[in-house]
Amino acid sequence: MSGGSAGGGGAGRGGVGRSRYLLGAALVALPLLLALLGPQVAPPPGPRAVSFTLSDGHRLGTDFTGRDVWRQVLLGGRSVVLVSLAATALAHAVALPLALAAALTRRGWLEELLMRPLDVLLAVPSLVLVMLVASALRPGLPGLTVLVAVTAVPDAARVVHAAAVEIAARPAVEAMRMSGESWSRIALGYTARSMRRTLAADLGTRLVGALYLVSTAAFLGVGVAPDAADWAVMVDRNRPGLDLQPWAVVVPAALIAGLSMGANLLLDAALQHRGKEGTSR
Repeated sequence: MSGGSAGGGGAGRGGVGRSRYLLGAALVALPLLLALLGPQVAPPPGPRAVSFTLSDGHRLGTDFTGRDVWRQVLLGGRSVVLVSLAATALAHAVALPLALAAALTRRGWLEELLMRPLDVLLAVPSLVLVMLVASALRPGLPGLTVLVAVTAVPDAARVVHAAAVEIAARPAVEAMRMSGESWSRIALGYTARSMRRTLAADLGTRLVGALYLVSTAAFLGVGVAPDAADWAVMVDRNRPGLDLQPWAVVVPAALIAGLSMGANLLLDAALQHRGKEGTSR
């Protein structure tokens, strides 16, 4: 009887995990498809109409300059989505080897040298750092990508370092050193693999943070023009007409929120699946 209950509970949890995965995939798929394929299928620009109207020929109405909102939605995802994804990947590409090198070294001074400078960046709020640099350099989208990545590196490196220090103290790591294994095999082949759940969870956190920072920077005109076809810019610039024509704000805001929520649901489902695999073994 108890075995049947346990099996039923496991099946229930499995169903929840699948539902979470499917919901996450659905939420992520639409923003990604629009970001990647939208510019290819966007109709040519037509004549501008009256601002904030739901007139014929404009399925989502017009924006604050009289442009077709549907066309702006198709064009506006690439700058937000791709910059956030690229910044997250770049941040982890820098933070992972830096944190692993600090955790696995036997020289305390080297660990301090690698990690302490990050405290300086941690002391400065991310948005303030982006604004300070942007006010001097006027970065485009590539520059904004690097800026967002730089602001994410300290937190990501701290999380990875904390997890790697515990793993580096294991007897298995000492045995690998004594057997003459290379640093890359110890760092990537064992340490990084042992904390893949931590890395996956942090990846989701960094992506949401990057989406927030990129969107906020776009609100303030950093990296994009004030009237650019950009989801974040659309939310900010079309707010005055929210009562007259809500789709110009609701649709891009929902796409940004859906991407954030979907990414976290997918990572949660993946971690849950990994946990079940580990338990079954």
